[in-house]
Amino acid sequence: MSCCLLEFCRVQELKAVREFLFQNQQNNPSLGDKKTENELAWDDSDWGSWDNPEAKEDGSGTTTGVVEDSAAGSAPWLQDCVVSLSPCSDLMVVAKDHKAVFLSAKWRTDDGGREEMTLAVSWSGTLSTEEGESVSSVICIPLASQKRSSTGRPDWTCIVVGFSSGYVRFYTESGVLLLAQLLNEDPVLRLKCRTYEIPRHPGVTEQHEELSILYPAALVTIDGFSLFQSLRACRNQVARAAAGSEVVHPPPLAYKKWGLQDMDTIVDHSSVGIMTLCVFDQMKNASILGGFHASVKGSPPAMSQYITVGGGPYTGFYYAIEGSSQPLLSHVALAVASKLTSALFSAASGWLGWKKQSEEEPTQKQKPKVEPATPMAVRFGLPDSRRHGEFICLSPCNTLAGVTDDFGRVTLLDVGRGIAIRMWKGYRDAQLGWVQVSEGRGERESSPSAPLPRRHAQFLVIYAPRRGILEVWGTQQGPRVGAFTVGKHCRLLYAGYRLMGVNSVTSQGWLLHTQQVCLFDPATGALRTVTVPFHLALSDKKSERAKDMHLLKRLTTLLKSREVEPDILESEAQSVLLDIKHPAVKKQALESLLANKNAPVSCLTNITRVLLASLKGQDPEAVDEGLFQLCSSQLKLLQLYTDIQQLHSTGEATTDTHTEPTEVAGIEEELARVSPTLQRYAELTSGSRPSVSFALDSPDASLPVRSFLSQMECEGEEIRVVPGPNADWTQLGSFLFWGCLTGESPLQKVCTTLQKTGISPQQLLSLLLSVWLHREKEVLKKTEAVRHLHTLLTALSSMKGAVEESWDMQCVSPWWQQVRSACVQSHSSAAALLAAIVAHRAAKANITILAETKFQSEWEAVSLELEQWAVCVRQLEDVLSLQTLLCVPPPQGTPGSATPHCSVKALLEGGRGGIADSVAKWVFRQDLAPERLKDMLQRRGEAESTEQSSQPEQGKGEKSQEDAAFNRAAELLVSVCQRFPDSLSPDLLFAHCCWEYVVQWNKDPEEGRYLSWAVEHLKLVSSPHIQLGISSMMWNTFIVKCFSAAAFLIEKVGKAPKDRLCRRDVGMGDCAMTAFLGSCVQLLQILMEVRIKKDGWMHTVGQIKMFPCVAAQADSGVEEVTPPELCVEEVWGEAEGPASLAELALEQKGVHYPLVQHHYLLASLLHTAMTFSLRVKPLSLFDSKGKNAFFRELSSIQLMPSGDMDPGLVSLRQEFLLRVLTGWVTTQREAVEGSGSGDKTWPSLCLDLGLLLQVNPDILRRHLVCELYNQGLDPRAEQVMFEVEDKDVLGSQLLVLTGQRLSYSLLHTQTQTRPAMELLARLPPTLCTWLKAMDPSELGCPSVPLSQTSRLVSRLIEILPENHGQYSLALHLLEAVEDLQRDD
Repeated sequence: MSCCLLEFCRVQELKAVREFLFQNQQNNPSLGDKKTENELAWDDSDWGSWDNPEAKEDGSGTTTGVVEDSAAGSAPWLQDCVVSLSPCSDLMVVAKDHKAVFLSAKWRTDDGGREEMTLAVSWSGTLSTEEGESVSSVICIPLASQKRSSTGRPDWTCIVVGFSSGYVRFYTESGVLLLAQLLNEDPVLRLKCRTYEIPRHPGVTEQHEELSILYPAALVTIDGFSLFQSLRACRNQVARAAAGSEVVHPPPLAYKKWGLQDMDTIVDHSSVGIMTLCVFDQMKNASILGGFHASVKGSPPAMSQYITVGGGPYTGFYYAIEGSSQPLLSHVALAVASKLTSALFSAASGWLGWKKQSEEEPTQKQKPKVEPATPMAVRFGLPDSRRHGEFICLSPCNTLAGVTDDFGRVTLLDVGRGIAIRMWKGYRDAQLGWVQVSEGRGERESSPSAPLPRRHAQFLVIYAPRRGILEVWGTQQGPRVGAFTVGKHCRLLYAGYRLMGVNSVTSQGWLLHTQQVCLFDPATGALRTVTVPFHLALSDKKSERAKDMHLLKRLTTLLKSREVEPDILESEAQSVLLDIKHPAVKKQALESLLANKNAPVSCLTNITRVLLASLKGQDPEAVDEGLFQLCSSQLKLLQLYTDIQQLHSTGEATTDTHTEPTEVAGIEEELARVSPTLQRYAELTSGSRPSVSFALDSPDASLPVRSFLSQMECEGEEIRVVPGPNADWTQLGSFLFWGCLTGESPLQKVCTTLQKTGISPQQLLSLLLSVWLHREKEVLKKTEAVRHLHTLLTALSSMKGAVEESWDMQCVSPWWQQVRSACVQSHSSAAALLAAIVAHRAAKANITILAETKFQSEWEAVSLELEQWAVCVRQLEDVLSLQTLLCVPPPQGTPGSATPHCSVKALLEGGRGGIADSVAKWVFRQDLAPERLKDMLQRRGEAESTEQSSQPEQGKGEKSQEDAAFNRAAELLVSVCQRFPDSLSPDLLFAHCCWEYVVQWNKDPEEGRYLSWAVEHLKLVSSPHIQLGISSMMWNTFIVKCFSAAAFLIEKVGKAPKDRLCRRDVGMGDCAMTAFLGSCVQLLQILMEVRIKKDGWMHTVGQIKMFPCVAAQADSGVEEVTPPELCVEEVWGEAEGPASLAELALEQKGVHYPLVQHHYLLASLLHTAMTFSLRVKPLSLFDSKGKNAFFRELSSIQLMPSGDMDPGLVSLRQEFLLRVLTGWVTTQREAVEGSGSGDKTWPSLCLDLGLLLQVNPDILRRHLVCELYNQGLDPRAEQVMFEVEDKDVLGSQLLVLTGQRLSYSLLHTQTQTRPAMELLARLPPTLCTWLKAMDPSELGCPSVPLSQTSRLVSRLIEILPENHGQYSLALHLLEAVEDLQRDD
């Protein structure tokens, strides 16, 4: 692995950036001068290193210096700009003179569909505000987030800009000025930052964060913590000002200002940080500075070290003793921009506003006060009168620094000793950077003693623009480890810092996403980073480890090639392994070889054997123990793999020597008993939906040798299986035993081979059961597999360590318990049952042999083990029957789902209600209506008595395919119910079906049918206690929330709401909400009925409504019905888990009947309003007591309305019920016209509601009679007329309706005939005037046969007394109708 140059980002809109920055420079002659200088310069592109000339490499496959964009590469415009890149690489600033462009990170998708990061222009504008000032230095400082959930990403980035006027201004990413400081009146030469780094070794001084500003003769350092707090406060104030809030001044900045002396010129600097001298250096410095009589302090003082470069001397070293100068406090001036206007807040020194020149005051602004600098003399330097330093770059560990000068040299300084230790020549205008690489987590951390600290290596990156080459050098005296050909106009961007605001506490667990060195190519806009592996710091020509790594890389390349012949692969790999010297690398190479999928097993065996032989031939003390054990163990595993593979490939059949004839007969007898269920189960499982599978993942595929080696491990003389996923165990078990189960491999030889390897019988048993249980379909197709399984189980049981010799028959054997545990946990019901039957017979034979040996008796041995097997087999038979039912596919057109799988363990852990819950889920998937399920369960009793009685009735229905499928499902359900007579009693099954449907409705409220069927299932529950408990649970868990939301919505709207409002507030559409309210009515009705049944009163709901005293008697608890006893089958008595649904139902509290009736009343009102789209505010029909009682716990005692209701409320209730009857009659008329039959229960419901709402029922009946006559439904009206008590009022109402009908017949323009006109002339004037006053438009159905009108008049004369005021008018109407009939 070598160093590489990787592109991680691209800068967009470079042309626009250049045009913006250079738009005022047309035909600039300086560009031509630079071009001439480049043309006259000699070609030095072939310059290399004199130390290591052959180390030059190509960089990442691209030569960006060859093909350059003509617009961007015509002149080195980027060299004239100030460029800064954030260490997080998410923000770049390019500035020229007084302008600047900010580019922020954005993600986009390239043509290949991959996400890549780009830098695009986010802000551009003018930064300078003073006349004649220009940008001289820029840095981007990312500020750490203070949130606890932060993982190392910056909260935001501050752009610090230094100007030629001496100002330092701080901006946000969007160009908003935060604060400005004038700390010195000279131009700012360089801005540098130092952030927190975690100390790598104990005793290393922890460095503080700071921002350093270099002026020609002064150096200002701003404390990082103070700057961080001030920047955060200023940014918050910007947000406050934008929102119009009051501005609060941030805390002042703490800084130190040093006057640099004893140097002629200074152009760059580095702040090394705080250092402490050792005692010897302290005494040496004291002697040099103070002479013979100098005094030495007890402890060395802490000093801040600064290094400057320039001229006279070439490099200067300054030391500032901590505490020698007190920090200065500078007031922070805020620059806050409001959304509406540019606000100006001038409060302290160091501030510069945003006013335009036209807005400036005529008086000259007074400059802020500049504090004087504290003098600091140079301690020592590197004097070179002719050499002038240009740039200094400090290493990340603060121990080395690179310096460039005007002679084209790069000098490496030892910062601690203050000396030059290395120099490179031929690098004019060079740019420097550092790369720090940490050692990988390898053998240094896994040492037997205390783990050694991770090492770090420093690499110096030098970019020579004149040669267009980027080089990477190892320090201090290391060779060149990488060289890349790049463009000649690139910029090497090295920040030298990370996030500001981090400390030893907040940095714990952070992953800092920062780039150390980036190369920016303006020709392509690419940003590339240098990646250097750590081992290059150790590599030289005499390094054995470097050679070993090269050989390992060679072997890796060889293994990746797929076209290598096995012989060539063996020879090459063998030579490489023998040439590698380092044991750790040799072990890594061997592991890579063994993990290769293309290497054949013979090749691996030969190579491992040769390597082991070479290790044995060496000095035992020089041989690595871990490598030797690896070779010996892997060779043993390879030999086992080869032996098993050869046994399977011989084709020798299994010879059965263990199975006795009596045992075979017993197994066949058991199989014959369960054969019908097994056959039905096989038919259902084989017809499952097809699925995609891969040949490599198939159990029949041969096990690769690398998979075998990864699943087995050898410790000494024993081999054991590594715990892993079930799929791996199944594949390994198939490799070992599948040939034996199918009879294609010699079973005894395989078992003998495995026994010799030392694998424990328990692990072999687990592998055998894994392959048997996971390959169920193949097992059911191979009838002889059961006999071979018995032979294998017997053979494994006879191995040493399988069944303990000291086993007591009255205890449970761990060996057979392992078989039972695997069977009861398996979801393969058929395979588990077959394995249990075989193991039962094998265990019985084993126990018999032990009994004959110990007791020497002819009596049959009875043990606890056999009892456990009997229970296990019975449980597995029950599970197989249940699983067969669950495998029945749902009918077409229903939403399909994956077939659920059950096991004995799952049913036992699911509690006593787990079986009924599984069947209820099956009923839902089958989309069985409650009545059809009831028909299925009725066959349960019929099947016990006789099957012939129901055969003729069902013979006709079995003609269709659906009926045949229904009958088969019914037979399976009956058989399951017979196996679970207690767990699947009708009441429990109906209760679970009810709960399953209401749960599914809760998931999809639009399916109102689910809730309706849930209520229907609830009605079929015969136990009042269970019915009451399920009803209460349904109401409290699912119903009441939606019910209250619907009530409040209708109350707020004042009418039946639209679909959009229903979906918003209730979560379902208007049609679904209507069905939901209807189900609520039925549920509350069930609650009222079951409350009476539970207490021994069998009154109907109508009787309870009419006689409220019955409810009071019911609450007294006379002759209460005893709750049912919940039983469970004997073999399933150990079920443990959550309480069953029936148990929860029996634990529910009783309900308060008046409160349930109160909610029933509201539900009926809501349902009628939604059904007939009526305007009503349902809650307004109740008084305050009634409103407060709604939506309370049905078991609580609430203050209910009593006595006579307010007449105003009664009037509103009466009006609503009359509108309900009108709406129902309208639907009946539509049903008659459509030749249908409408719902006829609404009139009786309205009358019942009228009783509860204290509305006179006779008024409702009279209104119903009138509406029926109004719609022309005379026969129905005559039936209701007999129930009306006040005949006089009804007669007056019907008289008006009769007059409207006759007026329509006589006076309507389209129906007027000559006889009708003659009759009209003969009528008495009073009657004629009365008819003309009638309005026939009020009739719903005016065209009524005269015979019906004549019958209506006759009824009128019958019900009106002779002394009635309108009796004579009725007689005249009768005469008129009879005349009309005679004329027709």
